[in-house]
Amino acid sequence: MKTRRFLVALTVINLVLFVVLLTQFNKTEASEIAPVLRGRALEIVDAQGRIRAEITVEAPTTQGGQTYPDRVQLRLADTNRRPVVKMVASEEGSAVGFSDDANGVVELFAHKRKGNFIKVSNKEGKVELIKP
Repeated sequence: MKTRRFLVALTVINLVLFVVLLTQFNKTEASEIAPVLRGRALEIVDAQGRIRAEITVEAPTTQGGQTYPDRVQLRLADTNRRPVVKMVASEEGSAVGFSDDANGVVELFAHKRKGNFIKVSNKEGKVELIKP
């Protein structure tokens, strides 16, 4: 009989503790906005898991004997992950590029040393520069 009373009392105490804990949880709503989102990169994927947009911070690199400073890059890609819009910002300047893989590329540059210009390339490799 004492064992039964003990088990009933223990069950009641557990039930009371469970109810108290349930009332203590803070409910999170979808409308709440985080004050800051921090990270080294951000990727947006489509329903198939393909990266369609990304913002990255790139380290300094050397290509073809030329050193490029660190930069922030935004890429928007098509369903085949080919970049169709690309924006780059660094201490040297900034650039925006648009591509459709069928007709070529249009790029806008604002560069400290090279100046401001537009570069238009077609799929055959013909390049035209437009400078002020």
